[in-house]
Amino acid sequence: MMKEVYESPLSSRYADREMKYLFSPDMKFRTWRKLWIALAEAEHELGLPVSEEQIAELKAHADDINYEEAQARERIVRHDVMSHVYAYGLQCPKAAPIIHLGATSCYVGDNTDLIIMTEALRVVRRKLALLIQNLSEFAQKYKDLPTLGFTHFQPAQPTTVGKRATLWMQEFLMDLEDVEYRISKMKLLGSKGTTGTQASFLELFDGDHEKVKELDRRIARKMGYAACYPVSGQTYSRKVDSAVLGVLSGIAQSASKFSNDIRLLQHLKEIEEPFEKTQIGSSAMAYKRNPMRSERIASLSRYIITDSLNPAITSATQWFERTLDDSANKRISVPEAFLATDAVLNLCINVADGLVVYPKVIRQRLMRELPFMATENILMDAVKRGGNRQELHERIRVHSMEAGRIVKEEGGENDLIQRIASDPAFGVTEADLSDVLRPERYVGRAPEQTQEFLDEVVRPKLAEMDVRAEDAAEITI
Repeated sequence: MMKEVYESPLSSRYADREMKYLFSPDMKFRTWRKLWIALAEAEHELGLPVSEEQIAELKAHADDINYEEAQARERIVRHDVMSHVYAYGLQCPKAAPIIHLGATSCYVGDNTDLIIMTEALRVVRRKLALLIQNLSEFAQKYKDLPTLGFTHFQPAQPTTVGKRATLWMQEFLMDLEDVEYRISKMKLLGSKGTTGTQASFLELFDGDHEKVKELDRRIARKMGYAACYPVSGQTYSRKVDSAVLGVLSGIAQSASKFSNDIRLLQHLKEIEEPFEKTQIGSSAMAYKRNPMRSERIASLSRYIITDSLNPAITSATQWFERTLDDSANKRISVPEAFLATDAVLNLCINVADGLVVYPKVIRQRLMRELPFMATENILMDAVKRGGNRQELHERIRVHSMEAGRIVKEEGGENDLIQRIASDPAFGVTEADLSDVLRPERYVGRAPEQTQEFLDEVVRPKLAEMDVRAEDAAEITI
């Protein structure tokens, strides 16, 4: 059935169920009720007139949210938090007088936002680990396969296919470290009141500052956090949102670089992303196998990078203890950034798990360029046999220029080796030069670097984590 209203593609097409639920109304409102229960329990424990019977009533209705009552009330009062306080009170008549006692809307709103972002970062963490796992298996398999290196997308000294994959992995590992650091620094707002002074709670506790401070500590522990931010205005600092989306932007940067490399390699026909048997690459050109997944990674990554500017600007433009110009923006920018990141990671996991490598094409391109790179070794060997370095250098330069001309202007094969073998100044045959043209001689420590990186960096990190194949979501192409 055709839908008649706009729906974000991030929800309908790209992100998976787990991430979408975290930013759903149901997750939000259930978390509100958990926070109201935590507040009531802490107030009871610290001596306020909140009974165990009232707390039990709140717990009994923590999950059966009466949405219709809340929505009907909101149409009247135009306030989402007070509408849900009212609806909760209808289910809990004994507890109704103490729901939200001393709190402001930001008690449930901001604490919930922090909780949801923390849980979403944990999902991101798991998916990054699976992506790194997939890339590590690819790097292990191809650590010894020589391939032409590129600088400026011009032929350069050879590397190996596996070593190139370590460059992608290293950036994703940096992102993983940033995610873990950000999770470790997440705190709750706690119960700070209208301007962050906790005046309402100081009044409730008859001026007992220690109890007010303990209230924050207990709420944090009950919600699974080590602490609350020590000071705030009415809201937690919007710099937190900026920092979190900065981490997501970093992931997008790594993913975009990875996808761009795959797109270029697919153009070269050396490596391809997965392609289904019945997949159509182009509506016009039936033979095409476009890198659609990698292109989508690049596209969504660009969105995440630019979206991260929203909380940065919001943080920079907040006034004193509270303004509301953050609210509408963060309702969109934060969830959309997480949904887009989820989609990007799902795609990266899929691509990394199904990369197709064409060793013969890789070797063919490498061997076309290798004679130029071998000239230094050929020169040194000729000098050892008694040749004059300066004279031989000039002869190699002339032969190289002519061989390059044949390749570029006439479309011929690189015949530099044959030219050198035919030049009596070098005193060698093509057979003598065959060992010089072994690609393995020119990859330096690439295989060893790859193995050391996997053994010393990647595998110890993955061993700390719960890497689960089921975290790979099915993607829509």
